Amino acid sequence: MELRKANLDSLSTESFDVFIVGGGINGSVAAAALSGRGLKVALVDRGDFASSTSMNSSNLAWGGIKYMEAFEFALVRDLCRSRNLLMNSYPSSVREIRFLTTLPRGFRKSLFTVWLGAWLYWIIGNGQTLIPRLFGRREIKATEPIIQTNDCLGGIEYSDAYLYDNDSRFSFNFVRTALDLGCIAANYVESQGAKRENGNWVIDLRDAVSGRIFTSSAKVLINAAGPFADDYNRLISQKTRYHHIFSKGVHLIVRRLTTSGRVLAFFGSDGRLFFIIPMGDRTCIGTTDTLVKHPQVGVEDADVAFILENINSKLALDRPLRRHDVISMRCGVRPLAVEQSDNELSGADFLQLSRKHVIDINKADQHLTVFGGKLTDCINVGNEICSAVRGVGISVPDSVRKWYGEPTKESRAKYFHLASEMGLDNYGKSKFNEALSTRLWRRYGEQAFLMLDKIKQDPWQAEVLIEGTEYRRCELTVTADREMIVKLEDFLRRRSKIAMVTSIEDIRASAGIYEACEILFGLGASEKIEEYFASS
Repeated sequence: MELRKANLDSLSTESFDVFIVGGGINGSVAAAALSGRGLKVALVDRGDFASSTSMNSSNLAWGGIKYMEAFEFALVRDLCRSRNLLMNSYPSSVREIRFLTTLPRGFRKSLFTVWLGAWLYWIIGNGQTLIPRLFGRREIKATEPIIQTNDCLGGIEYSDAYLYDNDSRFSFNFVRTALDLGCIAANYVESQGAKRENGNWVIDLRDAVSGRIFTSSAKVLINAAGPFADDYNRLISQKTRYHHIFSKGVHLIVRRLTTSGRVLAFFGSDGRLFFIIPMGDRTCIGTTDTLVKHPQVGVEDADVAFILENINSKLALDRPLRRHDVISMRCGVRPLAVEQSDNELSGADFLQLSRKHVIDINKADQHLTVFGGKLTDCINVGNEICSAVRGVGISVPDSVRKWYGEPTKESRAKYFHLASEMGLDNYGKSKFNEALSTRLWRRYGEQAFLMLDKIKQDPWQAEVLIEGTEYRRCELTVTADREMIVKLEDFLRRRSKIAMVTSIEDIRASAGIYEACEILFGLGASEKIEEYFASS
């Protein structure tokens, strides 16, 4: 909390080149990219970082194979290049994964046509992944016996990528990078308005924790509020060419359904791709794709019924999945960028909309709005925002400090050498869990050196703290110092994925949760625990 307090003081006393409202993936990469170019940047979010759309994705970084059917080859090319860039830049975090898509009888395309499409997809993606394979019904059953093949034409296996950790953790790491590059960032800070004065923006702010009201100022204002971008533009009287419509997506987390490590993909009853995604010793199933009017959404009985009905019809399970099998749920909206004239969309039009991003620029007011976007394309978003800021009259240096990607190979080699000397090469490794040394490097980069020091001084620091999870004592102290944890949910749901893969009953029963809260919140631990379970 000391870091957050210091940043609040800086927000109220300093002026900035760029002020960013919204700390999801778009705002986070904007902050990191601009800070990497030497600009003085501020970033706020009215909730926690990555607490809306950026924590409710499918955890996939994919090139948009579904857009092939609509002949959006340019978009697919861009997304494949973005996917490849993420895989190359984050080899520990963004990894290739095989998808096995089965086609039902009577499908709108022949199996051979889809197979050719998968090859074209591979070619468009520069052949960076394993080649596609064509599966017959017998091969599907031999490879994935869990798949129901009675009404199946065959299948196609191809590759895309997935996030080994959760999406909100991946997004927060850009915030952490931005902070290391000099950005002033704070969560739970709401912008209650902004106005132009003497060629600058004056931003009205409220600290949601203390209730304190104050202002900050900047030359450029960026609205990266995700699904709330339209609301914020109305608040500050900004008119734009684009606006958002919203698609609600729901995922359910259940026990691990298959040990193959593939993503199993089907066409759901609404015609959209439907995924079964491995998540350690759990499986993520979904998603829904429902047009909604507002970004504030929740899981409804109909959503759960739709997902369970689809999953039970596609898999040959020993028993059907029921509501009581669901460990946790995730629900959010995809904000889709459309022009202001597109007020009425039919169901077919809505389902065909792409997820491409748009940066709307008001040069006179030095104001930008980021509409839409996908996690896959995040590095491009950061670079494009830098170009847009330059386009509204701000000097943006060409020289760039490293703002994305993992640490250097030399640093990595040094870390794993030290970890090997400490005997951590296989420590904690199991069927679904990687070695502790690998996991710490992937999640924390060079901060993992601090954790090695803690373990060296006290081996107890390498032990699991919260029963049934992977999280060790050494992680909590670094998290408390560097990750601006305000609420217990920030840690359990976003900095980690504990709340996604562990039932609320198991979290409540864990003796380690109290020790974790003491590390994170000190004397306020009991209050934070009560707050979390009261709202769960």
